[in-house]
Amino acid sequence: MDRDQTRREARVLAVVLAFTAAASARAHEPTETPETQVIGHYETAVGSSDAASEGTVTYTRIDSVPQLRPGEVIQLVPGMAVTQHSGDGKANQYFLRGYNLDHGTDFAIWVDGMPVNMPTHAHGQGYADINFMIPELVQGLDFLKGPYYATEGDFSSAGAAHIRYFDVLPSNIASVTIGTDNYLRAMAAMSPEVGAGHLLIAAEAKGYDGPWVVPEDMKGYKAVLRYTQGDAANGFNVGLMGYKATWDSTDQIPQYAVDSGYISRFGAIDPTDGGQTERYSLNFNGRKTYGSGTFGLDAYIIRYKLDLWSNFTFFLDNPTRGDQFQQSDNRTVYGLIPSYTWASKLGGADMTNTIGLQARYDDISNVALYSTQARQIWDTTRQDSVKESSVGLYGQNATQWNRWFRTLLGLRYDHYDFNVDSSIPVNSGKVNADIWSPKASLIFGPWHQTEYFVNAGYGFHSNDARGTTIRVDPKDPTTAVAPVDPLVRTKGAELGVRTEIIPKLQSSLALWILTQDSELLFTGDAGTTEPSRASRRQGIEWINYYRPLPWLFLDAELALTKARFTQADPAGDYIPGAPNAVATLGVTVDNIRNWFGTLQVRYIGERPLIEDNSVRADSSTITNMRVGYAFTPKVRLQLDVFNLFNVAADDIAYYYESFIPGVIPAPQNAVHFHPAEPRQFRLTLVAQF
Repeated sequence: MDRDQTRREARVLAVVLAFTAAASARAHEPTETPETQVIGHYETAVGSSDAASEGTVTYTRIDSVPQLRPGEVIQLVPGMAVTQHSGDGKANQYFLRGYNLDHGTDFAIWVDGMPVNMPTHAHGQGYADINFMIPELVQGLDFLKGPYYATEGDFSSAGAAHIRYFDVLPSNIASVTIGTDNYLRAMAAMSPEVGAGHLLIAAEAKGYDGPWVVPEDMKGYKAVLRYTQGDAANGFNVGLMGYKATWDSTDQIPQYAVDSGYISRFGAIDPTDGGQTERYSLNFNGRKTYGSGTFGLDAYIIRYKLDLWSNFTFFLDNPTRGDQFQQSDNRTVYGLIPSYTWASKLGGADMTNTIGLQARYDDISNVALYSTQARQIWDTTRQDSVKESSVGLYGQNATQWNRWFRTLLGLRYDHYDFNVDSSIPVNSGKVNADIWSPKASLIFGPWHQTEYFVNAGYGFHSNDARGTTIRVDPKDPTTAVAPVDPLVRTKGAELGVRTEIIPKLQSSLALWILTQDSELLFTGDAGTTEPSRASRRQGIEWINYYRPLPWLFLDAELALTKARFTQADPAGDYIPGAPNAVATLGVTVDNIRNWFGTLQVRYIGERPLIEDNSVRADSSTITNMRVGYAFTPKVRLQLDVFNLFNVAADDIAYYYESFIPGVIPAPQNAVHFHPAEPRQFRLTLVAQF
C-alpha cells in the first residue's frame, strides 16, 4: 500500500472516530432501524413461489449490505457474484451457475419494466450495464433462475432479475459519501404528493479515481423523474431517467508484466484506455382491472450510446501503433409489453391465466469496431447499421389442483428479424428466425411448512445479428467465415425443496441441470463474445436465511457447479471462466443501542482458463463490512470497508496471447488479470426528511 493511500485511509478513519466519539457522548435516543428481511419466495394468486431458486430481495435487505458498485445489487441474488474487469463506468462481470456471464450474456436484467441487456452490442452480446440505477430507489428485486418461466425470453437461460423502483419513497432522503482514492458521491431523492399521485425526484453525482496508477477519473451523473398515480390494480407510472459517465480504465494486465517489474498490480499498459456512455429513457407502466382480470401495459424508449477504448493484446498485431481498439454503439430501443391476467376455475380448481406480448425494436445506427492509437481512429475494422426486431408471445397457466398440489404450465413463441447493413458489403444481409419454448413446473405442498418443486423448460439466447449474416472475416476479407445460428436452444431442469420447518430459518435446496446448443465465450483480441461449442452445466444450490433474535440476521449461500463442453474437441472439454463454486456468508445486526452493522464474505472458486484445464484462476475471498450509528430515527452515519483484510485477489482472469516489446522476447500466451480493489473506506451520512 502506498503512502498516499495510507494517509487517505487515516483521514477517513479520523473522521469516523470523531463522529463515533461524539455519538457516544450523547444520550441514546430511541430509533427504529428497518428490519433486515430477505424473502425466499413471493406470494402469487395461487400460492407461494414456483421454484426453490426463485425469490425476492427487499429494500431493507438491499439497504443493509455494503456495495462497492451499483451493479452489486444483483449480487444479492443467491449464488451470484459480481466483479469488474475495467473502469467503473463499464458493465459489471457476472458469475452464476457455472457461467462467467461476461457482461450479461445469459442473465436477463430489467429495471423499472425496461430491459437492460443489449443484443448485437459493440462489446458483447447481451451487454447489461446497470450503472444508471440509483440503489436508494430500489423497492425490491425479484429473481428467477432457469428457463422455466414463459414471461422470460432472450438472455434468461441462467436466470433473470427484475429491479423495481419505489412509487413512493418511505421518506425523502439525502446522503453524502466520501472515501478512499478520492471517492465522492452525493444523492438526494424525494416523492412529494402532486395532484392525485406522487412525483419521485432523484439525482446523483459521483467521482472516483480508484487505486490505479493511472487514475480512473470516473465522473457519473444520474437523474430520475417519475410520476405515479393509483395502485397496483388500477394505476400507472411514467418515468424519465438520464445517465452520463466518463472514465479512464486499467483493463486486465498480463502476469508476465507484473512478474518482471514492468508494472505493479495496479499499473496499466495502455494509459489511454477508457470509455464514455449515455443512457436516457422514457417509460410507462400501467395496470387496469377489467372484469375478473387485470390488463397491463408497459412501454419504453431508450436512447443509448457507448464508446469504449480497450487494448487487451498491447503490441501483438501492430508493433508500431499498438492494438488499441474502439467499440462504438449508438442505438434507440423501442418496446411494448401488453399482458392480461385473469382468474378462472377448472372444476373446483382455482386457475390464474396470463397471456402477453413482448415486442422490441433496436434501431442501431452505428455498431462499430475501429483501430485506434491514444483514442484516435486510424482504421475501420467494420462499421454496421443494424435493425433488429423481436416479438415474443407467451401464455402461462397456474392451477391449484388441491391444497397440496399445483402446476405452472407455459408456452412461449419468439420471432426475430435481423437486418445488417455493413461497411463490408458481403457481410450485409437479412435473416429471420423463430423458436418455441415450452415450460412446466410441479409444486407439492406445503407439508410442515415445506414445499417441493419439479421444474423443466426450454429457453434460448439470440446471437449477434452481425454473426448471422457474416461471410468473411472483417480483419481479413480473404478468409471465409460461416454464419452462426440466430437463436440458440437451451434446456433446463431442476428439483428443489424450500422449508421453514425450523422456526426463524428459511432454507432452500436445488439440484439443477442446464444444457446449451452453443456457448458464448469472451475473446481477448476482439473484446467481444463469440459462439462456441455446446455445453452442459449441473449443480447444487443451498440457501439459508436465519433470524435467531430480533436484532440478528444470518445468511449463508453455497452454489457448486460442474461445467463442461459436450462436443468432443482435442482442446479439452472445460469451459474457460466457469467457476466451480460461489459462496457467501453474512451477519447483520440491527439496532443495538442505536448501532447497526453488516459483515459479508464472498467466495468465488477456482475456474479453468483454458479448455484442457492446464491453466486455472485462483479462488478469491473478499470480506466487506459496515458499521453505523443512528443519531436520531432520521439521521445515521455509516462506515463501509471493502476488502476488509486487503486480500490481493483477482476480480477476473483470462488466458490468451499478447506481446509487449522489451518485456518478453516474443508473443506468448499468458494469464491476464484485473485485480480486486485493495481495502477501501467509505463514510456516508444519511438524512431522512
